[in-house]
Amino acid sequence: MLLITKASLCLGVDFHEMISWNEDDYNDFFYLDFDNEIENPPTEETISCDCQQYHTEWDKLFITLENSQMKQNMLLHSLDEILKVELQKLRGELLQCVENFSSLCITPTTQTTSRISNQLDQMLVRKHKEAGNLSGMLHESEQGKVLQEILQLSRNVSNRLSNLEHAWQRKAELDTQQKGLPEKDYMTRGDNFILNSLWQELQETKAELKESHKKKTRNLLPSGCETALLFPMRSKKIFASVHPTAEMMLSSFTVCMWVKVTEMLDKTIVFSYGTKRNPYEIQLYLSYDSAVLTVSSDLNKIVAQNVISSGQWTHFCGIWNSVNGNASLWVSGKRLKASSDIAEEHIIPDGGILQIGQEKNGCCVGGGFNESLAFSGKITGFNIWNRVLSEKEITRQSGEEACNIRGDIVGWGVTEILPHGGAQYVFSF
Repeated sequence: MLLITKASLCLGVDFHEMISWNEDDYNDFFYLDFDNEIENPPTEETISCDCQQYHTEWDKLFITLENSQMKQNMLLHSLDEILKVELQKLRGELLQCVENFSSLCITPTTQTTSRISNQLDQMLVRKHKEAGNLSGMLHESEQGKVLQEILQLSRNVSNRLSNLEHAWQRKAELDTQQKGLPEKDYMTRGDNFILNSLWQELQETKAELKESHKKKTRNLLPSGCETALLFPMRSKKIFASVHPTAEMMLSSFTVCMWVKVTEMLDKTIVFSYGTKRNPYEIQLYLSYDSAVLTVSSDLNKIVAQNVISSGQWTHFCGIWNSVNGNASLWVSGKRLKASSDIAEEHIIPDGGILQIGQEKNGCCVGGGFNESLAFSGKITGFNIWNRVLSEKEITRQSGEEACNIRGDIVGWGVTEILPHGGAQYVFSF
């Protein structure tokens, strides 16, 4: 049936007419040589001609879309070629412009660079000045913290005064309630209540002030001192070597320093000076809560007992004179121990090794150290004079001028003191 329909369409025969055919016509129709038609297909012209006559609306739409896409591709290709040409022309014009005006740009660029360089130099100078004032700034910061704590204490006192005011108001209420009592009992009960409240508030304020003072004493450096040597732990490798600015051949001396020790054993070396012949020419060491000054050997010593506590700054001065062997130990500006016949007529020889935090008991710097003798804590204001200082000079050092007075053999802040092994300088605390 499909073949008939197709044949009828190609031959222009109406399908209804085919149904009305008789049998002879039907036989005549199938007598046609279809095999020959299949073996000899129609030419391209015939197919093209026949198919063009039967394009549907959808075929026409697809053909239109294909043509439109082809035209779009052609336009894009042409536009791409045009852009390439224009960009090459623009690049050439820009290069020509740079070449023509480069000489005009060199002078403004040089001036701008020079101006920026000058501004950077000024900034570096200003930063250097600010770095020079760093320690002062840190000290001001610590003062600001102290002021904050004082302000907090004043607020606490204000609150307590407010509590006292409430206590007075409560007393007035008691007055109203106890009007029926005898006048003597009435006054006694009210006054006792006020006195007890006042006593309690004063005790709390005293405790806070004491704790605040203790904290500030523990954390801040002595007044006038900006740096300190920190010995973080007890170690035979941690010490500081001192290089005196004058000879150490001494017939008398005064040595002063501020000390805050972390822990004290039977012998904790603060400083020592010794030679190859005698490693123990001068020593100041701590024995638990006592301070000991020795000259020439441990047989020539004076001891000040119960003078130091761990975690608190304490000022020490040791004085010795070969004449009559007079020696004394000063703690916080007061002479606590004095003695005579200490290494009388002895002369301290020059050429030894002076160090802080360890004793010289070997052949060289850092040699033969003992960990159990090492110092742990902080030291500042270390000074040595080749004479005996007066009481007034010692008192000044233990006060506000702790680090502003310097010795002529070792002067804190001017004499070279080199930390080793983990010792280091710290600032403002």
